[in-house]
Amino acid sequence: MAIKRIPRTSRYYDGVRSTTRQIRHLLPQLLGQMGSEFKERPDLILAAWPEIIGEKLAPQTEALSFREGILTVKVKNSILFSLLSQHERPKLLKSLQQKFPSITIKGIAFRIG
Repeated sequence: MAIKRIPRTSRYYDGVRSTTRQIRHLLPQLLGQMGSEFKERPDLILAAWPEIIGEKLAPQTEALSFREGILTVKVKNSILFSLLSQHERPKLLKSLQQKFPSITIKGIAFRIG
């Protein structure tokens, strides 16, 4: 969908044309901008992390950020880091992708912290 740009009226305009805009011209552009801003909602992914990881491991992990399709998760110790990164990563990634099908989730990065 191409966004139609409406030319801006000059500050010192003294012509006979109306300077007001009709909502039908502005609404498609506004809705397009809103849709792109809310497409990737990192706050929802971060909030859903405890549910995805489970109540046993949730206190030992913390979802830090979601950028460019990568979820970064802080883990408490190296044993948990090893377990999650080697064995549980595909299952967790699949669960995230099922819960958020409209968002592209490329991977999970675990960090010890």
